[in-house]
Amino acid sequence: MLSTARAISLIKCFPPSPIFRNNTKMDPKPIMVSGSFSRSSSSSPPKEDFRVEGGAVASISLQEWQGWGTSSEVPAMVVEIVEDLKNLEKDMDEQMSFGGLGGKLQGSLKVQEDKKHRATYQALGDSEKKLQFFSARQIACRLLGSRGYLCQKCWLAQEDCMCSKIIPSSLWRGMRFWLYMHPKDFLRQNNTGKLLWQIFGVQAATLCIYGIPEHEEIMWNAFELAGKSRVWCLYPDKSASAKSVQDAMFNGSSTSLEVAQTDGDSPLNFILIDGTWNNSAAMFRRLKERAKLAWGAEDIPCISLETLTVSPMHKLRPQPSWDRTCTAGAAVGLLSELHLHPEFSSIGLDKHAEAVEDGLEVLLDALTSRRLRMGRSITRRERHNRDIC
Repeated sequence: MLSTARAISLIKCFPPSPIFRNNTKMDPKPIMVSGSFSRSSSSSPPKEDFRVEGGAVASISLQEWQGWGTSSEVPAMVVEIVEDLKNLEKDMDEQMSFGGLGGKLQGSLKVQEDKKHRATYQALGDSEKKLQFFSARQIACRLLGSRGYLCQKCWLAQEDCMCSKIIPSSLWRGMRFWLYMHPKDFLRQNNTGKLLWQIFGVQAATLCIYGIPEHEEIMWNAFELAGKSRVWCLYPDKSASAKSVQDAMFNGSSTSLEVAQTDGDSPLNFILIDGTWNNSAAMFRRLKERAKLAWGAEDIPCISLETLTVSPMHKLRPQPSWDRTCTAGAAVGLLSELHLHPEFSSIGLDKHAEAVEDGLEVLLDALTSRRLRMGRSITRRERHNRDIC
């Protein structure tokens, strides 16, 4: 996130055309076969058996879906795509396997599925339907590819699970975070947004996946109930510059006078865009389009932060410049700046910020230990050094 003159530091967005590109480098995952993973080193056994009689992959249950960090129903299109994969598996008499960057489908079944999904995508003339199909397919494949491999709570490989080291905290009931996440960030091991609902719970820090209509409806229903004056996005809207916390919430705003007395029924809502920097514009544009439908104006109130420091994750996952940070780091910045104002000073937001900072340290330690164990470098190539002072 940036101050008014700088870019907001919470985003790690995606390329403008997200359909068949993935510029994010990730550690390759071992290949999963029949609900387990084929790998040379020892690993934790799968927590659940996701195969049913005859070797077919099981459907996505509500319990499994919500175990990954959401309180919504299973998205209808995700269910449909999983069923299509199951039918393809049956028709080809071949079990699905996943591996590589992003846990992609592998083998000859992948070739046939790729042809089928491209044909389906091209047949969808409506851009909204294309986005929904793209997002649902990403989610479906990541769900199936992560079974028995990733811990559902922390999204790390089971042998690297950090859940026992995360200390839960109760977020002040007068505010709520919304993690507006790109589907390619869903189940990424180095994602930091997941820390917010691990620490504060899914009702206080709610996951909303870009292009998943069930999630976006839940989020916008909450925004319409709260009203535009109680919704902010941490993002620099260049056409109507983002304001500082002071200017957005405490300069002649009636909302600021009610903040400390809020009863929690209509909390302050803060959107954190959770994706790569390159695709932030598309995600933000979608928010603006929906804001116009909800409130009759394309602009959505934006906040930029003034007191950001170097991202704790910069060493393992460099940002374009040191004044940009990870999603959880942005939440820390927001909580810290709000705490500086008298209206919030007695609420304990500084303690909430410390809890997230502690979670970031736990995640960084877990990812660093994994890379060392696998013989990989714990530093990444710096990008855009001209932006780093």
